[in-house]
Amino acid sequence: MDTPALGLFGTADGPDGPPVCSAKGCRTDAQWVLVWNNPKLHTPDRRKTWLACEEHREQLSQFLGVRGFLKEVVPLAGFEG
Repeated sequence: MDTPALGLFGTADGPDGPPVCSAKGCRTDAQWVLVWNNPKLHTPDRRKTWLACEEHREQLSQFLGVRGFLKEVVPLAGFEG
């Protein structure tokens, strides 16, 4: 039996289907990865991720950005975390 390719959540489509946006209440498929780090809690090399759909990419980026947490925003396709 073939094993599915590993991805962001353990399998290619995650535990319950494709990855979805991290915005509260949103269940839209994610298209972006927001890479962030809280310097008060994490070492400089630690990276956390939120996922975003097109509609919430800017809102989530601004939330992290004004706090100085946002490191980069990259397309989900091809992301290697």
